[in-house]
Parts: sequence; C-alpha cells; structure tokens
Amino acid sequence: MKTVISIDPPVNQAPSDLDPSRDLPSGFYDFLIRLHREFTPRQQELAARRRRVLDAAHAGELPDYLPPSEATTGSWRVTLPGWCQDQRNQMTGPADDGELVVKMLNSGAPGVMLDLEDSVANAWPNITMGIQNIIPALRGQLTYQDKKRNREVGINDSKTVIYTRPRGLHLEQAGVVKGERLPAALFDVAMVAYQVDPSQLKHPLSIYIPKSESADEALWWRDLFRAISAARGWPQDYIKCMALVEAHPLAYQMEEFAYHLREHMMGLNLGRWDYMASLIDFTLQDPAWVLPDRNTIPHDVAFFQAVREVMPEVCHKRGMLAIGGMTALYPSREDAELNARALNVLEQDKKNEANSLMDGAWTGHPDQNEIAVNQFPYPNQLQARRKDADIHKDLRPSPEGVGKRTLQGTRDAIRTVIRYRNGVLNGKGASLLDGYMEDLATDRIYRYMIAQRTLHRVSVPDANGRDVTHTPELVTQLFDEELDRLRRESSTNGDAAAAETYRKARNQGEGMVLGVLEAQGVQIR
Repeated sequence: MKTVISIDPPVNQAPSDLDPSRDLPSGFYDFLIRLHREFTPRQQELAARRRRVLDAAHAGELPDYLPPSEATTGSWRVTLPGWCQDQRNQMTGPADDGELVVKMLNSGAPGVMLDLEDSVANAWPNITMGIQNIIPALRGQLTYQDKKRNREVGINDSKTVIYTRPRGLHLEQAGVVKGERLPAALFDVAMVAYQVDPSQLKHPLSIYIPKSESADEALWWRDLFRAISAARGWPQDYIKCMALVEAHPLAYQMEEFAYHLREHMMGLNLGRWDYMASLIDFTLQDPAWVLPDRNTIPHDVAFFQAVREVMPEVCHKRGMLAIGGMTALYPSREDAELNARALNVLEQDKKNEANSLMDGAWTGHPDQNEIAVNQFPYPNQLQARRKDADIHKDLRPSPEGVGKRTLQGTRDAIRTVIRYRNGVLNGKGASLLDGYMEDLATDRIYRYMIAQRTLHRVSVPDANGRDVTHTPELVTQLFDEELDRLRRESSTNGDAAAAETYRKARNQGEGMVLGVLEAQGVQIR
C-alpha cells in the first residue's frame, strides 16, 4: 500500500523539552495564553468552514459573489498612511536568512516583506530564527558578516516599509502550550508584537495576512489586532496590514474582507501562484479546467487578468493599494542570457500589472527592484478607475487554448516537487531551480496539476509524439525515474544520507499527489 498524505504537514512541533519560562521571552507565555483561549476556538471553526466550502465546490457548488451589503454599497474608505503611499515594489524573502533580510532592506525597494510562511520551512528552528531576525530588522539593527569583504553590514536608513508575513490560519503550532495546539498565525503575530516597542519603529507594526479564504476570517484578524493592541496599551487601530488574495473563494469577497479590516487595511495583493493552486483545487472535478504545463501559461492568462481587473477597482474605490504578484523567473549574475531573459519577462509582467491599474508588484531579488519600480506611476494609481470595470466579473474564464499539455511538463513538475521537497527537508523553504524561484506556492501548483491530469486521465504526447494517459501507475513511474535521475546528477551522489533525503522527498511528493486523488475517490493501490 502506498503512503498517502492528505495535505502539507499542518503542524509545527516545538521541541519536547521546550520550557516557556526559559526558552520564550519573559512574560510572553501568559500573554499568549490569554490570546490562545480566545482565538484558537475561532480558528478551528474557520478551518472547518473552509473544508465545507471546498467540499461543496467539489460537489458542484462553486464560489460566487456575496449578496449586497454595507461592505459593498456603503461609502466607507480606508485612510492610507503617508508612509505607505509608494509601494511600487515590495521585495519578499525568507525571514530566517538574516543576510538576505539585510540585503532586501538595502535594495531600495519601497516595501519589504519578511516572510515566515511559504518561503520558510515550517520547522521550529526556522520559524524562531525568522522571528529573531524580524525584531532587530524592524528596529533597523540587524546585521550580517560579509565574509568576502570581512566586514559587518547593517541596514541603511531608508523609508522602506517593513511587513511581517506570519503563517496562515491553516497551520497550527504544537508544543508551546503543552498538550494543545494553537494557530501558527497567532503565535507568530504575538511573538513579534510582544517584543516590539513602537518608539523604536519608523512606522506602526505592519502585518501581511496570508492564505485567507473568506471575508469572515478578516474578523479573526481584526479582533486579534485589537486584543494585542489593548494588551500592549496601543491605540486600537495601531497595527496595520495588507492582505494576500491567494484563495479562489476570497477573490469573490475582497471588498467585504477589506471592510472588516478597514481600520487597519492598506491594500490587497494578488498572490497569483497560490491563487492558481487554489483555483485548480476548487475546479478539480471539471475536466475543462485541466491546466497546461505551468511554464507555458502566459502571465496575462484570462483567469489572472479577470482578478487583475476586479482587484484595482475594489481597492481604488476604497482608497487602498492594489499590489501585483511575483515573477518566478529569476535574474542571474552568472548566466548573461538567462539574466536578460528574466529581466525582460519581469518588465513585460510588471508593465501588464501597471496597465491593469495595479499600484505595485512583488519581486524577490534586488536586481529586479529598479525595473519593477519603473513600470508603475509614482507614487500610486489610487485615482485611476476604469469606466467599464466590472467588479462582478467572471473569475473562472476557461484556460482552453492556453499553453501546452505534455508528458515532459508532467515530468518537469514531478522533478521540481522532489527537488523542492528535498530543499524543505534540508531546511530551505524556497529554492532556485532551473532559473525559477520555487516556494510552497509553486510546489502546490505542480502537485495539483499532476493530480488534476491523473484524476481526468488526460492523454498527452511524449517525446516521440505518442499519446500517454495519466494514471496513478504512471505517476509512480515518473517519480521513480526522476528520483533516479536526480540522484545520478546530484553532486552528493554516493552520499547515503543525501540519497535518503531525496527518497523521503520523493515519497512525500507522491504521497501528497495521491492524497488529492484519494480524496476524490480514486483507488490507490
């Protein structure tokens, strides 16, 4: 019997010998417990609701817009702080890499998001190291040792806005409160908020909310911000936020989500790679939605463009920023041809987002900053509105006729899943693979694509032009072949420990693909 894994491991386990009084900031445990008692039951209810919404979608009841309400018909607007007016590029990267954090903050980017989520391995050492870097970074005090130049490098004084992205509401933290689990998001936000002093920050604490799936979840975040502010003696609206639209259901509830957080909200971001993964998940039963090979999907594909039309209209209507997504192809300082191609793709991608009336974009490499910033009008496009904009646009335009569906595309997806999972097992939440920056979001896309093709028994051409049908057996065969290939090509070939890690990565990847199929009623032998 094959190992089937239903989802990504949702629980981060603290060390069994963790002593809160010794290993956590003094007084933090009592601070956390009060929040835990109030917010953990609500998080569990929201998680259960997510499962019901997904089950309904798989039964044919797909997400749709909500009925009119004060959120959509009222005259409310957010007050965008002066320090956040220019966010033409927000650089993002893993918070557990202190050197990268300093380099991002010195890149000149108008905004920097320090990530504890998709680009960080969800393991206790990585999360706690990330938080240990975030606290001094917010104060402008983080440094790293430049070994090449034999000097210590600190953060330059700038107007860069710093955000913290905690883990999402789908993840749990175990081992901090003995015998109980609490929302990983609660632990992350509480740990950062407990240790910062507003007098040492250049702007209020700013949180980047990830992975939300409904407007009601905004109430959880709103009340958490208020509870923390009350406990710290801060004004009720002190904590500010931006929010990622990464789940297909939330795209239909953007205005309602922002309404609930209007005292804190500064803008929305189209987290398009997670959004694509979510879109596949919610349309899994529809054979018309089998997507092409990922790297043949153009950046202006209709299902992205639909959200790009709705999001800026919603945001600008309410005085908020609309931020575009990440360009996966990365520049290279060693490969001139790849570098030129990556920067050209970046320019076209960000130009498209600017033409869609977005106010800024995401990047992950300092060499991308200037090109990204230059595509957007200074400081934003808040006054820009489309006369013909439809904020109830069809968000599921068919991908028919887009890209190519090939066996090589499936093989490439499997190879990337194994390599990414191998990176996670080695403590890396993001890996640069074949010129593309892969994190948990793109890993999810590949796994869902493989499952989608297998569920619908899609036939694709192989290298010789012969049609091959996707089956669980074919998936296993391809996982085996790509594992063997990676072992042969690896610089650690012959290293037993490295080979075992690759094997675990292969089994994890296939197990999660099979888990999706089993949940859809496919028999796994």
